[in-house]
Amino acid sequence: MMQDVEIISIGNELLIGKVLNTNAHWLSKRATSMGIEVKRITTIPDDVNETARAIRETLKREPEFIVTTGGLGPTFDDKTLESIAKALKRKLEVNKEALEMVKEKYQTYARKRRSNNTELTQPRVKMATIPENSTPIRNPIGTAPGVQVNLENTVLIALPGVPREMEAIFEQTVAPMLRHASHGAIFYEESIYADDVMESALAPLIDKVMIDNSAVYVKSHPRGAENKPHMEIHFSMTTADEKKAQETLHKAVTQLSDMIMRIDGKVFPEQQVTS
Repeated sequence: MMQDVEIISIGNELLIGKVLNTNAHWLSKRATSMGIEVKRITTIPDDVNETARAIRETLKREPEFIVTTGGLGPTFDDKTLESIAKALKRKLEVNKEALEMVKEKYQTYARKRRSNNTELTQPRVKMATIPENSTPIRNPIGTAPGVQVNLENTVLIALPGVPREMEAIFEQTVAPMLRHASHGAIFYEESIYADDVMESALAPLIDKVMIDNSAVYVKSHPRGAENKPHMEIHFSMTTADEKKAQETLHKAVTQLSDMIMRIDGKVFPEQQVTS
């Protein structure tokens, strides 16, 4: 059984279209590549009640992991940790380990700038104020620590919204957890491209291939126009057996390619993309 993750993206800037949600896209690709199934991506505003509600609703589905992004900084609209505390009915507290992480960062910044500005002001302490019984995660390149909360059925991980920081924490701390949970499973994929065949004509062929190759998911992606069809057809599966993956994907790709050519379509390998 595949382990799963739900992603909660937090930020008004995402909902008004000011910022593209690249974090969710990046996380989805990385989690999928490690054999973890992304079940849902939720985007919500910088609002304590909305975020707490979203976390509670997600916990009811009992995913193996929940990853939130955004809202860990020092400003008034960084409310994710307050929201997590509310959702879990826990107190917020200044965590000594998190505070030391923040303190070390500002001392490093001060040395580089030859400044004495290392005071732990209220906004700086805010980044070390996390829900009780949670664990801070070191931020390799930024200031705000991530936070991990181990619950009965779910590991909840809060990451910063700054992409470079989010990615750095993920690779250093979260990725090993996901790899361990997936028991060595890897996501395998392959694409072919087809010309001169409508998606409606492809549909029953894809159905047939998926019935004959139940471990493979096949999805068509139109890339051309209705009067000049050009399709990417994507094959994927998740398994810990590399040889099985290669054999199974090859069988599915060959079967569909042969069926397309029988209806006078043209098939190209992934490397040969026609205009």
